[in-house]
Amino acid sequence: MYTKDDILNQARKLGKMMAETEEVDFFKRAEAQIHENQTVREKMASLKSLQKQAVNFQNYGKEKALSMVEEKIKKVEEELDEMPIVSEFKEAQGEVNELLQMVSNSISNTVTNEIIESTGGNQLTGETGAAIENAPNTSGCSH
Repeated sequence: MYTKDDILNQARKLGKMMAETEEVDFFKRAEAQIHENQTVREKMASLKSLQKQAVNFQNYGKEKALSMVEEKIKKVEEELDEMPIVSEFKEAQGEVNELLQMVSNSISNTVTNEIIESTGGNQLTGETGAAIENAPNTSGCSH
């Protein structure tokens, strides 16, 4: 039997391994470039300011002003998205998220399959042994 602490220790080891992958390295480089780029920093600061304005206008029911600020937000977001440095960062972020999702799915599937297998269930149908034992008799035979 393993304890939660055993599992968390293994998760930390796995996390350290993942932090040393090409995907994470690419992400770190892309993030550093983002922070070093004056134009990106200015646009991000502008975007944050506009978003705060939008929240204030929304809270005070200033629909026309809110609409105008939302248009400005959309324009700044489009300008950012057109910058190669930003699209590289988003791509790197997507790859890291994909890696995390892949590991999460693998763990989930392994746990599920182990439960099914250890209870004598059927992996093809996804039923545990308990589900199979308690299933209604559908063979057509009456006892």
